Amino acid sequence: MLHKKLIIIGSGPAGYTAAIYASRANLKPILITGMQKGGQLITTNQIENWPGRFEKTTGLELMHDMEQHAIKLKTIIVPDQVLKIKFSYPKLRIFCEEHQYTSYALIIATGSSPRYLNLPSEKKFLGKGISTCATCDGFFYKDKIVAVVGGGNTAIEETLYLSNIASKVYLIHRRNVFKAEKILVNRLKEKIKYGKIILYTPYTIKDIYGNTQGISYINIVSNNHVKSINISALFVAIGSIPNTQIFENNIKTQNGYIQTNIYNNQYHTQTNIPGVFAAGDVSDYIYKQAITSSASGCMAALDAERYLNCLNFKN
Repeated sequence: MLHKKLIIIGSGPAGYTAAIYASRANLKPILITGMQKGGQLITTNQIENWPGRFEKTTGLELMHDMEQHAIKLKTIIVPDQVLKIKFSYPKLRIFCEEHQYTSYALIIATGSSPRYLNLPSEKKFLGKGISTCATCDGFFYKDKIVAVVGGGNTAIEETLYLSNIASKVYLIHRRNVFKAEKILVNRLKEKIKYGKIILYTPYTIKDIYGNTQGISYINIVSNNHVKSINISALFVAIGSIPNTQIFENNIKTQNGYIQTNIYNNQYHTQTNIPGVFAAGDVSDYIYKQAITSSASGCMAALDAERYLNCLNFKN
């Protein structure tokens, strides 16, 4: 087993920021990327609220730059997937698909995964019309009719993006009020005026229909009124689920999110296990922003550094 003082799991804003700060502290961390290097942010087509980056950028570009920053500071980045962790003291044992490691400290920044509608017909059309990423799959539905379901930033961003590709976009939301930022809602309203986007609120999706080739139509319902809409694709943007499954038997969670600062001690990002810290969407059930994930990655790295210094682990 390869030993490092600190190992970071996850390669989104939290993981890369933790790596940058840990490397600057000479902790020489290993960052294990997980299945999707860059996390969910790489599917974001436009980022306009990253401080200092006022020119429009994409999530993929931002994550690439953060990765290069970490590499420049000599972070070792490993494309691997963690399978299980043995939370022993003083050395933690991390078992991955390709390699095994030990460490004195661990930062969990595994982020979250898209939430689905949980309809019986949904699995049938995954990859055949159902998608959680407009920037990944929107191209395949050029000049076709598509639908987006959701009411947050992601849903509106995907709707606006698809309106430049598809012939028509239906936006379906279960409430009359959107959770998204006002600037996005205003852009949505402008697009609706031109008839490219059609809004259905408050509606929910009752079922999805099609054949072996893909989706043909969906039924949406509001106050027991059912309406059929012909579409070629459905983009699901209804939030996310924290990636905590492999930790739940050992680390305290609440509603799936890792709990930190349980003992109200000096390590704000520490979990219930000494030396194990959490950052980003895996522990944030309130803000869920790239910038707050990045900030918590910084905090976790600083906490890990103080923890290691107090225990005086030299190797």
